[in-house]
Amino acid sequence: MKNNITIIIVLLFVLCSCKRETKSKIINNTISSSVRISFDSITQIESLKILSSDSYLGRETGTKGAELSRNYIADKFTALKLDKLGGSYFQSFPYNGSNDHGDVKEGLAYNVIGLIRGREQSNKFIVVGAHYDHLGTSGKKVYNGADDNASGTAALFSIATYFKENPPKHSIIIAAWDGEEIGLLGSQYYVNHPIILQKDILCNINMDMIGRSEKNELFITGTPHNKLLMDSVVTSLYSNKIKILTGHDGDDREDDWTYSSDHGSFHKKGIPFLYFGVEDHKDYHKTSDVFESIQQAFYLEATRVVIQATKRADECFTR
Repeated sequence: MKNNITIIIVLLFVLCSCKRETKSKIINNTISSSVRISFDSITQIESLKILSSDSYLGRETGTKGAELSRNYIADKFTALKLDKLGGSYFQSFPYNGSNDHGDVKEGLAYNVIGLIRGREQSNKFIVVGAHYDHLGTSGKKVYNGADDNASGTAALFSIATYFKENPPKHSIIIAAWDGEEIGLLGSQYYVNHPIILQKDILCNINMDMIGRSEKNELFITGTPHNKLLMDSVVTSLYSNKIKILTGHDGDDREDDWTYSSDHGSFHKKGIPFLYFGVEDHKDYHKTSDVFESIQQAFYLEATRVVIQATKRADECFTR
């Protein structure tokens, strides 16, 4: 998440003695309406624990850890009976790039993509995604990436389960992206080599780091770019457990997250997006980003909010 695009950006961040506050808006919707969203929280937590374990070797693109991860995700999709696009859950693409450890060798990377067909307008799609890759290992140290982004990946399974049990009006694509840490490569490849027509994608909902927040805050980025998503989706979201805020996408461009994760690939193509995430914490891109640091109550509530948003998006695009 929040890739360092240039050395200059990194230096500016280091030279700042304190983090600038971003302008944000609290979504204070006190009407819970009939929101009743349930899922198997124990299974979701277990999936996060597995993906962020040492056995998965930090899930770096092009490594054994990435292979183990994508096979685990595909097995979950199979168990959920998600449909396949193009006859396979895997979309391979060539890559080269760099992450916090330096250059990454060229090779093949793999998005993992499943489909839940809509009951009314199955030819229109909402893409719900999260990247599953992380930084791998350095010597004997493992960068487990529990929050970044095993949290978003494991949440995909609960979201898929919910919409399998509560069929949407439009089709929903469940996508686990590879290569985010080396330049949003998986999502970029997807939008440039679409399995479905770009004009049929209604919006992208992206999760990247939703597992913890010292301030109990979940941010939603993207609302200034699409009034429909703000008015019909975001303002309807409800939680009495966590704070839901919009921000990090204002005209002042301070700490702007518009292109910080895979939603940026969709935005470049003019596709509306909502990004759910938290502000950077002390364990971001460190070996201390481990399962034990996940705030489970916050994480599960954040997942419920994302399901709410996906459900509302499905409803609002029908109008």
